[in-house]
Amino acid sequence: MKTVIVIPTYNELENIPILVHRLTTLAIPLDLFFIDDNSPDGTGDLLDTLRGKHPCLRVMHRSKKTGLGSAYREAYRHLLQESYERFIAMDADLSHQPEAIPDLIRASTEADLVIGSRYCAGGQTKHWPLGRRILSRTANQLAKNLLGLDVEDATGGFRCYRRALLSALNEGDVQSEGYAYQIEMTYLTKFFGFRIQEVPIIFEERLYATSKICSSEITLAMKTLMRLRVHRTHRNIQGNSEPPNHSKSGF
Repeated sequence: MKTVIVIPTYNELENIPILVHRLTTLAIPLDLFFIDDNSPDGTGDLLDTLRGKHPCLRVMHRSKKTGLGSAYREAYRHLLQESYERFIAMDADLSHQPEAIPDLIRASTEADLVIGSRYCAGGQTKHWPLGRRILSRTANQLAKNLLGLDVEDATGGFRCYRRALLSALNEGDVQSEGYAYQIEMTYLTKFFGFRIQEVPIIFEERLYATSKICSSEITLAMKTLMRLRVHRTHRNIQGNSEPPNHSKSGF
């Protein structure tokens, strides 16, 4: 089963050598695909250097920082032209443990989207400040209430997509640019009848650099929730839950 790890980066210079080492020493063959948004700290240059040592590693360089959702959409459009069957999305900051990847892949034999979950039974977070915990829990509760999601961690960014799911969503109109992208992908996965499973993970706060979440991201997330709520209400009234329209522009 050909698998690629998809990792957006912006100012992750200190984390990259550790992350690449842990990924390349796993006992399963993986390709690594980084999307760097012209990191001022030289993350992109370091990744280019590491390519000489790790042939499985590739880098997509973008000219500026345009959001997490934008990075994933561009990467998936590119990678769906290749023969991958599983697509693992994860952060570059070491909060997602590479050693959990085999668990995600195993679970994907029975689900189209597998979420590495902080909040299902057995999942946990470490070293998070109280404010961050409250924010994350609130966002997930709102997603459940407004969008009818039956998952505990709709905002989680450590996940495995089967090819069939990404191909279908590529034909849809995924709009989110920031961290709300994870909520939108979860919502559309459920809305169009694909299977979702959660696997417990231990999420550890980053050791190096700083979190990219800011007040503007929170505002965008709220707007996304409201937009998807309207979408859900409108489609429920119409009784329409057909797969994404192939005439749309895709990711």
